[in-house]
Amino acid sequence: MAELQDKTFTLNTGAKIPAIGFGTWKAGPGEAAAAVEATFKAGYRHFDCAPLYGNEAEIGQIFKTIDVPREDYFVTTKLWSSDHRRISSALQKSLDDLNLDYVDLYLMHWPVTLPSTSPESYGKEDRTAHDPEWDFTDTWREMEKLLDIGKVRAIGVANFSTVNLEKLLQSCKIVPAVNQTEIQPLLPQKKLNALCTERGVHQTAFGPLGGSGSTLHEDPSVNEIAERRGCSSGNVLLSWGVKKGWSVIPKSVNPVRIAENLQKCFDMSEEEIAQIDRLVETLGGKRFNRPNWGTVIFHDDEAEIVN
Repeated sequence: MAELQDKTFTLNTGAKIPAIGFGTWKAGPGEAAAAVEATFKAGYRHFDCAPLYGNEAEIGQIFKTIDVPREDYFVTTKLWSSDHRRISSALQKSLDDLNLDYVDLYLMHWPVTLPSTSPESYGKEDRTAHDPEWDFTDTWREMEKLLDIGKVRAIGVANFSTVNLEKLLQSCKIVPAVNQTEIQPLLPQKKLNALCTERGVHQTAFGPLGGSGSTLHEDPSVNEIAERRGCSSGNVLLSWGVKKGWSVIPKSVNPVRIAENLQKCFDMSEEEIAQIDRLVETLGGKRFNRPNWGTVIFHDDEAEIVN
């Protein structure tokens, strides 16, 4: 099949981002390197990383030794919330761990600034205790400067709602290239996607298969398409996201599943798209990733989350 294996989207910088990437979240010690090595063999050229995931150094060992030219693969990493006041050093730490001279995309992981912490507390901070003298517009102002030093090719955001994105767009000099958010059939993010389309911000969908406890794989509508297309239910959900215009970053540590996620996706018909679009109406809206930040992050959910 492999209809979408080489498909890309063009960012507002002119760069190409592969439509199907590999998410490294929850790839544990001893799993991350093997999984990334398997993704390269399967044909992936888009890797989504973050220091919070605790596996960048392990993944970096594969980037260091892989026999693929650097310009042929796309790497994203992110700025964690307690690093908002020390962006340059945080970026350099990720580059050193990943064994890279630059990343293709650097994202603000969340629109919340936490006080700077010691290395021992990294990722274990009280996420409801925010820095009162700094917000994400300050962070973005400093991120914009990174484009002048050659260590990032594009900058963007993650987990931004329409409210926060509009606030950022009012003050920024550089429009984010990407907004990475949870998008899946039960959380289609229609309002947010409309804003991103209007302002030229590409959307990357994390959790495109749903999250823990998801029954999307069991839905008759999904499985009817999968049976007809000769692929897995996961391929149906990924193909839906790509057809909608988003890059998708499924995660797995199973080599067979890793290969199938890339190689068996297909160009969905409009009828099939409509079939998946209806799931949010029949099953109800649901967000699977909802950490407690002590403040409203997902301003758009009221219209979509009905259960």
